[in-house]
Amino acid sequence: MTTATAHSHLYDLTARSLTGAERPMSDYRGQVLLVVNTASKCGFTPHYTGLQTLHDTYGDKGLQVIGFPCNQFGSQEPGSSEDISSFCQLNYGVTFDMFDKIDVNGADTHPVYRWLKSEGRGVLGSEAIKWNFTKFLVSRDGRVLKRYAPTTKPAAIAKDVEKALEAT
Repeated sequence: MTTATAHSHLYDLTARSLTGAERPMSDYRGQVLLVVNTASKCGFTPHYTGLQTLHDTYGDKGLQVIGFPCNQFGSQEPGSSEDISSFCQLNYGVTFDMFDKIDVNGADTHPVYRWLKSEGRGVLGSEAIKWNFTKFLVSRDGRVLKRYAPTTKPAAIAKDVEKALEAT
């Protein structure tokens, strides 16, 4: 796993997929990303449906939804990579890219999230992720355009996704 530094760019980092393969974030260069920390046993878990709808609606135009399971909030993602993959596919038909379970806060914050939080701060400039299903919209050139609260439903992000896809 590549570590994030103050000079890192998203495309310099890697993450491990649910299947165990290291995937460079540079694979997503030129695409709009919606990056989400997920959990299978959360009140916001039904957001998977809306995330998949965004993926299906805008995927051929350049949107990539990517999920990072996290067990830091109420132990709401206790399962293995296989459990998470099966749950997402069977219950929500998830076909977008899912990565291995990570930490989004604290000393072991994954480098992708360290970068996202430094580039897309929350309310009052906070970097901390407050709960599952915090969302980051990233431009085709790898800039954080907007950070969304866990309560923001994926459908409410559609207009911002469209704008990001139209930008050159």
